[in-house]
Amino acid sequence: MDISVVIPLLNEEESLPELCTWIDRVMKENKFSYEVLLTDDGSKDGSWKVIEEIGKTNPSIKGIRLRRNYGKSAALNVAFKKAEGDVVITMDADLQDSPDEIPALYNLIMKDEFDLISGWKKKRYDPITKTIPTKLFNWATRKMSGIYLHDFNCGLKAYKNVVVKNVEVHGEMHRYIPVIAKYSGFTKIGEKVVEHRARKFGKSKFGMSRFINGFLDLISIAFITKFSKKPMHLFGIIGTVLFLIGFIIAGKLTYDKFFLDVFKMTERPIFYFGILAMILGTQFFLAGFLGELISQGQNDKTVYQVDKTVN
Repeated sequence: MDISVVIPLLNEEESLPELCTWIDRVMKENKFSYEVLLTDDGSKDGSWKVIEEIGKTNPSIKGIRLRRNYGKSAALNVAFKKAEGDVVITMDADLQDSPDEIPALYNLIMKDEFDLISGWKKKRYDPITKTIPTKLFNWATRKMSGIYLHDFNCGLKAYKNVVVKNVEVHGEMHRYIPVIAKYSGFTKIGEKVVEHRARKFGKSKFGMSRFINGFLDLISIAFITKFSKKPMHLFGIIGTVLFLIGFIIAGKLTYDKFFLDVFKMTERPIFYFGILAMILGTQFFLAGFLGELISQGQNDKTVYQVDKTVN
């Protein structure tokens, strides 16, 4: 199969018929073999009934229904496991992503041999309450990851099948799939300017909870990609620095007592800062040590991804 189109959705019954017809037209015009995986993430409207009806008339349209709303990352993760196409393309269900972009994305993966292509909605039709947080996310993610994409959060992306089989996303981490892919060894990552269309039906699912959760997930990704296998490199360094600061303060106070006849050490604020620094330093060091023990204990569960072999 040439292409798997993965579409997570929530309450998009009005958009689905037009979207599926559009995708089918593009695929037939370009003679692609394909499947569309519509993942219903706990919709409360008639989205699932629409999927069932479309599936009866077009066997390439397949549906996955989650028992409740788990979030976009979970919907993608489930569909990724089932995707069979050589190229996996994700897009949103709200008709803001154009299926006409599919052939070019496919060629970038198959002919130019990119591992991942991320869409860049250079001209957007979203409200300012969505565009400003998105720009902030993109800036922070570029700085943290070293991947210089303009639009990490664009739903329109293309992947080699092997990429989606080796990444797992949860929470709000779908926006950081390029970062996870790079960490997994898929480093040929590019982007393509894509058309962004104004929403035709329904309303945006973006809210403040996504904004907050996205930043927390960015911190998680930063830690996991840099320190999951070597926690002592983070906690140990912080602990050592804090302990040394506390030790130097203690040394200075001891010198003052024995050589300068300064006896009221406990009345000096620096005395308590020194004790606090030594306690925190010890705790950070122990946290790193315990993290190392846990990491080493999981070595037998570590999966190292093999690219190719010669027999």
